[in-house]
Amino acid sequence: MNLRYMLKKNKIILFSVLFSFTCMAWSQQTDSIAIPDTNLEPPDVTIRNSDMKKDTTSAFKRVKLDGIAAVIGDYVILDSDIDKTLIDLRNQGASTEDVTRCGLLGKLMEDRLYAHQAVQDSILVSDDEVNLTGERQLQGLVQQIGSMPKVLKYYKKDNEADFREELYKINKLRMLSEKMQRSVVSEIEITPEEVRQFYNKIPEKERPIIGAEMEISQIVKQPKPSKAEVQKVIDKLNAIKADVEDNDASFNVKAILYSQGPSKSSGGAIPSVTKNSGYVSEFKDVAFSLPEGKISEPFETQFGWHIMLVEKIRGQERDVRHILLQPEITEETLEEVKTELDSIRQNIMDGKYTFAEAALNFSDEKETKNDGGALRNPEDFGPRFELTRMDPALYNQVRNLKDDEISRPIIEQDPRGGGAKYKIMQVTNRYDEHVADFAQDYLKIQALAKTEKQYNAIRKWMDEHIENTYITISRDNRECDFANNWVKE
Repeated sequence: MNLRYMLKKNKIILFSVLFSFTCMAWSQQTDSIAIPDTNLEPPDVTIRNSDMKKDTTSAFKRVKLDGIAAVIGDYVILDSDIDKTLIDLRNQGASTEDVTRCGLLGKLMEDRLYAHQAVQDSILVSDDEVNLTGERQLQGLVQQIGSMPKVLKYYKKDNEADFREELYKINKLRMLSEKMQRSVVSEIEITPEEVRQFYNKIPEKERPIIGAEMEISQIVKQPKPSKAEVQKVIDKLNAIKADVEDNDASFNVKAILYSQGPSKSSGGAIPSVTKNSGYVSEFKDVAFSLPEGKISEPFETQFGWHIMLVEKIRGQERDVRHILLQPEITEETLEEVKTELDSIRQNIMDGKYTFAEAALNFSDEKETKNDGGALRNPEDFGPRFELTRMDPALYNQVRNLKDDEISRPIIEQDPRGGGAKYKIMQVTNRYDEHVADFAQDYLKIQALAKTEKQYNAIRKWMDEHIENTYITISRDNRECDFANNWVKE
């Protein structure tokens, strides 16, 4: 939230911890899986029990691998499930120093309660969706470790079919849990009056401190390739297309060899494209106009020129592969763009037009030009960037600028794959570190108020469904100091 928030009586902190824990243990991204370090052996399953109420004689105990830890509705949690979760956290690089066995069990019970209730509420996850997720995970593991036999050896699986079945069960449960969690808070909104009440109930001495921030604007010029360079790329894409269609060459291999896009390493694969996906419209238009198994003619987007193969059509989803090539930008063209930006900079300094007017009339960046060149913080989409949380590359570009000073042209590579571009930048406003002010920091206070409201909704949901769901905890785990009332009287 860009805040150093230290309210002792506020439950937001607990919610943040619980939510972060959810993200670590079961990734919110549907195609993620812990990629192990192949130089490490699976860790020992000795786990801390420092939050047990009665077991004070030892900080550690050896865990049984074959016992039932808890039952939540239709789901059984084994002792070994707790150990596997700890291993998964360590493989993802998460610190487990303060992670306890009781805390892990509580998190697993939350996930099972969500998944159990999702089934009761007819919240569905399709088999195709689950299987596609597992396939992506397997491809990632094979890429990381080297081969399927090595993956099976690391995870101590006898065969690929058993491993796929286990991935299916894990992913099905996780995806049901995530959908149920989202449904609990999806319709929660916060009114201005609720924000005001939230702010006013914070004692004045305990109000959050907001770090130093700045607002940044930029004007971007994207060099345009010559017609000759564009034609070279189109000819090459047509040649690749013909080789695949006429000579049965592999589109996958061609993408690995020639594509300049971020999907190059996966053979140009982009699964599960929908009309609501965040891809540019030209890309989606081609994906939904091609029949299955066909390759498109070369087409252009802001990132370059593509050809696309539609591999699979599943209702409103498309699995596609594409090859992206970018026409070469000559040094002469780059120098022309730099000279143009120098001229724009000088005209602003001479008062011929403002920075905002220049951005509107000259910038090639669609996302910022209509807003006077103002950048938006990706964390909250507001105009301010907290200095301690800024992207290091962006910070280095503006850290030496004085207020209203305009930088010299800066060259950088488009992180989205659009090639090199030039830009000039300006720091338009600075804000020193200060105690949160309702008017000045409304968006941040609003976000905190909404988080608290979501937390309260989740707590209420948990209490109601724990009460109405069959739950049993093993004798060894009944003394845990759980955050939720899992142990019914």
